[in-house]
Amino acid sequence: MGSIQSPYTPHDPFNFLDPAAVKRDGTKTLRDHLIGTVTDDPDLPALGSSITRIVQLSSSDDQSIQQLAYFVLSDVSLTQKILRLSNSVAFISASNKVNTSITKAIFLLGFNSVKTCALAMLLVDSMSGKRAEHVRTELIHALAASMVSRELVKISSFKDAEEIAVVALFKNLGRLLLAAYDHDLYQKMMALIEQGTHTPVQASQAVLDFNLDTLTETILGKWNIPVSIIQSLKNKPTGNLNAAKNKQEWMQQAAEFSEKATSLILATTEPEDSELKNKLLNRFGRALNLDKYKLDQLILSASAETRTYLINANLLIADKSNKINLHTTQTEFDTSLEDSLNELLLSNDENNSPGITQCYPSGKPYNASALLLAGVQDVTEIMASGKYRLEDLIMLVLETYYNSLGFRFITLCLRDQKINLFRARSSLGRNNMEYQKAFNFPTAPSNDLFHLALKKNVDLLISDAYIPKIRKLIPQWHVDLLPDARSFILLPLVANEKPIGLFYADRALEALKESLLKKQG
Repeated sequence: MGSIQSPYTPHDPFNFLDPAAVKRDGTKTLRDHLIGTVTDDPDLPALGSSITRIVQLSSSDDQSIQQLAYFVLSDVSLTQKILRLSNSVAFISASNKVNTSITKAIFLLGFNSVKTCALAMLLVDSMSGKRAEHVRTELIHALAASMVSRELVKISSFKDAEEIAVVALFKNLGRLLLAAYDHDLYQKMMALIEQGTHTPVQASQAVLDFNLDTLTETILGKWNIPVSIIQSLKNKPTGNLNAAKNKQEWMQQAAEFSEKATSLILATTEPEDSELKNKLLNRFGRALNLDKYKLDQLILSASAETRTYLINANLLIADKSNKINLHTTQTEFDTSLEDSLNELLLSNDENNSPGITQCYPSGKPYNASALLLAGVQDVTEIMASGKYRLEDLIMLVLETYYNSLGFRFITLCLRDQKINLFRARSSLGRNNMEYQKAFNFPTAPSNDLFHLALKKNVDLLISDAYIPKIRKLIPQWHVDLLPDARSFILLPLVANEKPIGLFYADRALEALKESLLKKQG
């Protein structure tokens, strides 16, 4: 008896045949093969890990802003995209000054906005080169749905409902993955939906022999996404919906509405718009507290934000039209789109530009003074607003020093009265969390550089820590923890002549001979 020929070509992950042929295989279903192909992709395990880290961050956690800022700063591409978004016309601050700080971007855009944006950018970057046309379409739908859901949060009665933006972003993940890994089956399924003969579930069942939503749930489960998000992806039964009894039910309603409302953002004809609006209001109006006026305003706001995000994600060309075109010949993977983003940035005189140019061998930028001044202005601006948390301000100060002076590692060390230690509380840079845990020293006076700086309340710049007379003043705990710190600064914090802490920052290379840093304000 001959062996059964597999309907798949092993070396071609995109060669998926019809579900009937897979059934005759008698081993794995099409769904199993698709899940296997997705999970075996070398790009996606890292994507899943990154998504999990971001999803788990909560705006109510004091450490989350620091962790989100550090995650973004560790990815140059992601950093640039978030900064471009914060400098767009929709978000630019009243000072008309270009923002160069991720912490300030979080302040301007909001924690959940940056979190959602980071998730979207990760999806975009991970899908680079995978059947660009169809993937681009689904990414646009995902971002548009997420923007719609953010507008729903504004009229929701539930607290901490911002999680819906993440739910809506993943609502079409199954279609996105199918578009990336089997464009032929994707086209067949979408053709049935566009003809109006099948609902999405029916089309999925007809073409794939399974509900594509289960693929979404399985992949998100493998990525350890919280169950509350996965459960919120499930649609409610057909018919007109009543007001939700709890936040979980509301998120289910909002996620479904957000996905279906994307057609109103992505340029359809007026008669179709009117018909879709009526259907949406009939099913969701009572549940989501929507009427025709509120729906129109919601779509208007979501459309503007969607366009801004799409341009920033290289999914849309910036032009004078306010329309979002799904059928542009350009794709999100065309690097020439970078040039079109220039219109989002406010013009700035070259001499006054806070952008980092060249750096000294030590890592310090040539225009460090301009960068430092811009950072001080950012801190002043945020303090003047009165709408900040102390943790946010600390992160902004750390990032200002970190970027403007080119440090490898920087931390804020504060006095802990309970254990009589100066202990690192916040940090940025290489291995920052590892260093932060071990960065502490006794409050008891000692003849080392740290205590001398605190005692005399002077800012110290150690340009070469390997000089013998300097080396003998460096405490042993610092030598053990950071043996390769060639240069560093100490900026004491003293109140009423009592030391309360200090800023520490270092480089692995010797610093140029420079004057001691002056305290700003």
